[in-house]
Amino acid sequence: MTFPEEDLPKPPKKLLSPPALDPLGVEELTAYIAELEAEISRVRAAIAAKQAHAAAAAAFFKPRD
Repeated sequence: MTFPEEDLPKPPKKLLSPPALDPLGVEELTAYIAELEAEISRVRAAIAAKQAHAAAAAAFFKPRD
């Protein structure tokens, strides 16, 4: 037996908990931006790798004409 809650889409995960910015100084905010930019680059690289993997799999399993 299934419950109606199981059929509902799950809410997206919240991966980051942004810190309060008011207590941070300019240098700390600049360092925080650098950390975020590094994380964005890392995530973009992971996306590119996953897309390349999916494209390779699609090419491998492509039906022959």
